[in-house]
Amino acid sequence: MSDIDSTSLPDHLLPSDGRFGSGPALIRGDAVARLADVADHYLGTSHRREGVKRVVRDIRMGVASLYGLPDGHEVALGVGGATMFWEVAAHSLIEHKSQHLSIGEFSAKFAAVVAGMSHLEKPTIITAPAGSAAAPMSDPEIDAFALIHNETSTGVIAPLSRPQPGALVLVDGTSAAGAVPVEPAVFDVYYFSPQKAFGSEGGLWLALCSPDAASRAERLATERTISPMSSLQVALENSRQDQTYNTPALATLFLLADQISWIDANGGLAWAEARSRASASIVYQWAESSPYATPFVTEPDLRSPTVVTVDLDEAVSAEAVAAVLRANGIVDVLGYRKIGHNQLRIATFPGIEPSDVERLVAAIEFVVARESS
Repeated sequence: MSDIDSTSLPDHLLPSDGRFGSGPALIRGDAVARLADVADHYLGTSHRREGVKRVVRDIRMGVASLYGLPDGHEVALGVGGATMFWEVAAHSLIEHKSQHLSIGEFSAKFAAVVAGMSHLEKPTIITAPAGSAAAPMSDPEIDAFALIHNETSTGVIAPLSRPQPGALVLVDGTSAAGAVPVEPAVFDVYYFSPQKAFGSEGGLWLALCSPDAASRAERLATERTISPMSSLQVALENSRQDQTYNTPALATLFLLADQISWIDANGGLAWAEARSRASASIVYQWAESSPYATPFVTEPDLRSPTVVTVDLDEAVSAEAVAAVLRANGIVDVLGYRKIGHNQLRIATFPGIEPSDVERLVAAIEFVVARESS
């Protein structure tokens, strides 16, 4: 397949939008157009004034409505993305000792952040091989359980549960949020950044917080010295005023609010999940029937509806296939580099058209067939 990068795809195999990356992910063109329409009086304005605060209010109310948050639950926002929220959790939510499920690159990184915190005991880490999931274990020493809803690096969607009363459950929802419903009863904090299913840019975190989580954050703020950027209490105080502690990217806020409205208008999270699953099933069914491709996640119940990972036979180079696709405007389909497999990783977020996923699969088939003939 040495000449594979010279292959041109016929027009009928080209998606209407060739962005299939798992984050930053596709942003809908009509959302960008609406941002352009308001740019002259929105971009470059103060995030402490009503124009931007109205957008933040729409985000907080919209997310609370999508997830059916009970009374007393709050939506907090902060700058820095989900990676920054690991610092927030380490300072504002974990009291002494946490337990982490490590099932891929991002869940492992959160565990590593906490392990490096001198004010906390070393966390318990339950590890599962890439492509599989793990379950939390009850332990009276644990005051916070760190779970992940969808591991972006592997394409695993994991079941969520509350291991024991009294301990907080912190769920990284980054690549499931906006596409997969979740019951508020199973978490105390469900946090994510919006550059995936929520169709916006990175650099922002959102956290759906239970009263118990807010209470612990408030108490720890009086018992520890916490920098403002790492303080959930500071974030909550600002969010209650429809703003963030420090300056956010206004375009990110606008695009997020637009995506929330779009999902809500089409039927909410149930609709978003059905649309993503329809797209994901196209890829999974192709991989199951292909002589050279197989789903990386072998257990069907653990296969993500938003991030699909597919292993290719050694005779078919994933990098070479991805190079042809990129040359034809189809981008970001290579597997996560640290997984180390000959693999494609395809986002199927709700903003991606299922018909484009069909064209993508057909394009892969075309490339492989042409170069193998």
